[in-house]
Amino acid sequence: MEFKDYYATLGVEKTATVEQIKRAYRKLARKYHPDLNKAADAEARFKDVAEAYEALSDPEKRAAYDALGPDHRDGRAFTPPPGWDSGFEYSGRGETDEARAHSDFFETLFGRQAGGARGPRRGGRQAGGDHHAKVEIELQDAYRGARRTVTLRTPQIDAEGRVTLATRQLAVNIPKGVRSGQHLRLVGQGGAGLGEGPAGDLYLEIQIAPDPRFRVDDRDVCIDLPVAPWEAALGARVTLPTPDGNVELSIPAGSVNGRRLRLKGKGIPSQPVGDLYAVLTIALPPSETAAAREAWTQLATVFADFNPRQALES
Repeated sequence: MEFKDYYATLGVEKTATVEQIKRAYRKLARKYHPDLNKAADAEARFKDVAEAYEALSDPEKRAAYDALGPDHRDGRAFTPPPGWDSGFEYSGRGETDEARAHSDFFETLFGRQAGGARGPRRGGRQAGGDHHAKVEIELQDAYRGARRTVTLRTPQIDAEGRVTLATRQLAVNIPKGVRSGQHLRLVGQGGAGLGEGPAGDLYLEIQIAPDPRFRVDDRDVCIDLPVAPWEAALGARVTLPTPDGNVELSIPAGSVNGRRLRLKGKGIPSQPVGDLYAVLTIALPPSETAAAREAWTQLATVFADFNPRQALES
C-alpha cells in the first residue's frame, strides 16, 4: 500500500492552519476540476486533492494521520505501525461516504471507525455524543484482569486555527478474559450534553499489545518453544512460560520441528476459554569446539543412512 502525503498533495506545511488548508484545497479543486480541466490526469488529481482535504480538514482525522510519525517517502510499501492510533479520543470517526472513492491508504486509516452523533434533543436538552478510543493493554491483563490508568488525547483547534491535543486520564477496570476488538463502555464519559442533557458514553476498543514471546489469535495464544535435538528425539519435560505463569510440558519422543502441542484451556480465559499452543522449534547447539565437532561427527556416522531430503527426490 502506498503512503499518501496529504500535506504535499495540498502544497501546505504540516503547521498549516485550518484556513490555510481550506484555501489550498479551493485553489487546487478549481485547477483540477474535470469540468474545467481536460487534461488526462485531471480527474485523478482532483480526487487526490479531495481526499487530502477530507483527511486534513477534520481535526480528528488530521490528528490520527499526524500520529503515523515521520514521513514515509522511501518508496517502500506502507503498513500502519501497531497501535498507531491508540489513545486518541474521537467524537465521531464515522464510516466514510460510500459514494466517494477513497484510496486503500485512506480506507485503512479511517474507513472502519465508529460514529459519534449526539443523542436526541428533548426541549432545550440534548444528550452528549458518544466518544470512541482505542487503548492497548498487556496480554497479562487479558488473562488476569487489571485496573489501569489510561491517557486519552482529544484533537481540537486552537485560537490560531491549528490542531492541538488535550489530554485526560481515566482509571479503567480491565475485565479478565477481554479480547482484542471488544469494547468497554464507560457511562457518562463521552461528550457533554447541551442544557441539562446527560453526557454521552465513552467506548474503549481494546487492543492487546504485541508481545515478544506470544502471538494472539482471538482467544488462542501461541508461543515458539525451542527444544534441543535430543529432547525432540527422546522426549523430555520442560518448563513453558505462559502469560499466566510457568507450567511443566511433556515433549513427546519423536517430535519434529513445527509440531504444535495444545494446552487446553490455557489461552485467554474468555467464554469459551481459549487454548495455548506451543510450537516446537529444534535449536541446534554450537559446534565451535573440537569436542562438539567430534560429537556431531559421531552422530553423522550413526545415522549415515538417514537422508533428510528423501521427500524431495523424484
